[in-house]
Amino acid sequence: QVQPVESGGGSVQAGGSLRLSCAASGYTYYTLCIGWFRQAPGKEREGVAVMATAGGILYYADSVKGRFTISQDNAKNTLYLQMNSLKSEDTAMYYCAASSRTNCADRVYEYNFWGQGTQVTVSS
Repeated sequence: QVQPVESGGGSVQAGGSLRLSCAASGYTYYTLCIGWFRQAPGKEREGVAVMATAGGILYYADSVKGRFTISQDNAKNTLYLQMNSLKSEDTAMYYCAASSRTNCADRVYEYNFWGQGTQVTVSS
């Protein structure tokens, strides 16, 4: 069983930066994709950035390209999301999720391991 645990959320002013972390013991053995998703109030959950657990970027949402960077440290079983130049529209609950299914990428419904989320609030 893979249990992601997110940390690093908080409140920041527009233009600022945050780094999210996701500790997920064993994910490199049991999953094919791991990534970050977000859900703003009244909106559907959406993919932000996803990578293959074996390495390689699979997906960045257009809205975050050039501002967010996903990375992983396999030795620490940890996934990161560096978020720069934050905008008010980035405000959301951010979730770390992992998938053992072959067609994962940014497909929310293909993810079978989810963390509890960490709140990111960007004020303008």
